[in-house]
Amino acid sequence: MVTSINGLLLKRMIISGANSLNSQKDKVDALNVFPVPDGDTGTNMSLTVLAAAREVEKSQSLKIGDVAKLASNGSLRGARGNSGVISSQLIRGFSKELDGVEEADTVLLAKACVKAVETAYKAVMKPKEGTILTVARIMSESAMKNCYKISNVVEFMQAVLKDGHEILLQTKEMLPVLKQADVVDAGGVGLLIFLEGAMAVIESNEEVKVEENTASAAKKEFSALASVDNESITFGYCTEFFVNVDHPADSIVNGLKNYLSSIGDSLVVVADDEIIKVHVHTDHPGMAIEKALTIGSLSGLKIDNMREQHTSKIDFKAEGKAENKPEPVKEHKATGFISVCVGSGLVDIFKDLGVDEIIEGGQTMNPSTEDILNAVNKIDADNIIIMPNNKNIILAAEQAKAMAEGKKVFVVPTKSVPEAISAMLCYNPEDAIEDVVENMTSAIESVKTATVTYAVRDTKLGDKEIATGDILGMLNGDIAVVGKELQQTTKDLIEKAADEDSEIISIYYGCDVNKEQADEIEAFINEKFPDCEVEVHCGNQQLYYYIISVE
Repeated sequence: MVTSINGLLLKRMIISGANSLNSQKDKVDALNVFPVPDGDTGTNMSLTVLAAAREVEKSQSLKIGDVAKLASNGSLRGARGNSGVISSQLIRGFSKELDGVEEADTVLLAKACVKAVETAYKAVMKPKEGTILTVARIMSESAMKNCYKISNVVEFMQAVLKDGHEILLQTKEMLPVLKQADVVDAGGVGLLIFLEGAMAVIESNEEVKVEENTASAAKKEFSALASVDNESITFGYCTEFFVNVDHPADSIVNGLKNYLSSIGDSLVVVADDEIIKVHVHTDHPGMAIEKALTIGSLSGLKIDNMREQHTSKIDFKAEGKAENKPEPVKEHKATGFISVCVGSGLVDIFKDLGVDEIIEGGQTMNPSTEDILNAVNKIDADNIIIMPNNKNIILAAEQAKAMAEGKKVFVVPTKSVPEAISAMLCYNPEDAIEDVVENMTSAIESVKTATVTYAVRDTKLGDKEIATGDILGMLNGDIAVVGKELQQTTKDLIEKAADEDSEIISIYYGCDVNKEQADEIEAFINEKFPDCEVEVHCGNQQLYYYIISVE
């Protein structure tokens, strides 16, 4: 009979639990009721606990406190998605209670479970019942109820898991979306799979090793890039600058927009009380500058030869080499920016807007806390602003903020690429950092994000019957339109997203959409909303046929 757990046993339990969840992550993923391609609960939890398992695998300590601390460090850095971050916080709280402890009996294990739940609840701004948090909380209460009468660790865990399974069945009654889909909470299932895997090795002496995740990494987009020749880059120079002018009249701003649109594309012109921020792709940057000088003085001038950049990327790819060009020496700056996105076009837009580090990721590829921390450490700046651009990455960004050292880190909680672009456009380097963050956060509130993707599973949400492969029009994260044909569904979505008060509609078309299709959507908007300004950009993003911003 095992009545306590030491460091070596906890190590084996964590590895076994991680392996169990890794082998069943697809089962957990399948419980996701929303039919869009997403980061997937099982995958994110699995990657998080595997990071903890790799960390403890190196340990030979007999102290449970030492091993628990290693697991906490590994999971905090490896946390992906909301479910992964919550899992890492559960491990972190568990570790806190065991700090300095050599062995833990059922009483101490129960107290550690309570601390785990307290820590996880604090990490979530608005905890929602019917989720992994509920399952963990009820199990911690069960642990305290049973710890004084059960000393056998296996029997103790069996009693706790029994209560865990009972509350799991009740989660579908707590969340309407779960009840409608007739499923239980995916995160709760993942937690129980992990704990059952951990319990399985308590009375066995067999060696346990981490079973690495064999999923292939996401492919880079060089192949798509290589298929584009320099001649297809319509305008060769990415030109960006500020026009310093006091309270520019609308007629001046509109006149500048009209002129720049006649000599280029990818145009962004945003005015406030003191400056006009300009971004344009053109073959004649000098003409753009001359026009701007008729309005006011210039600052922040930057001109990049896009054809030259494109050629250097293709040359490296053709030679089978990594793109290891020497990094230019970067000057220390007051404020640096990090953005999460995928798609070569979107990456270029963010770089043009002054974002220092782009983390490749988003839907289906949630970056880990460590990925975000690494980006923070690459920027030589006093202040770092992180834009997650996905609701499932915000918690990981907040966790990176808490773990960063030597820099002030802020999270502007963007849930989409358009929100981040709007936030960047309102950035004024003359403002104090607190005002910068406040203004950027306010800017995202005026943005409606519409996206067009496809259904990955059959389901019913509200009055909408959805079949695998249907085209889904999303408005601010909710399914607004379901259709069978891409272009018509996109038009229907735009009619729901825009109205007579809309001023600017920006279209970012993905790698599965051609320019002719995007032009068709632009023409539709011009006809339906003639007073609205329309911008079209090639985002080259995956999963989303269109990302549309309405302001």
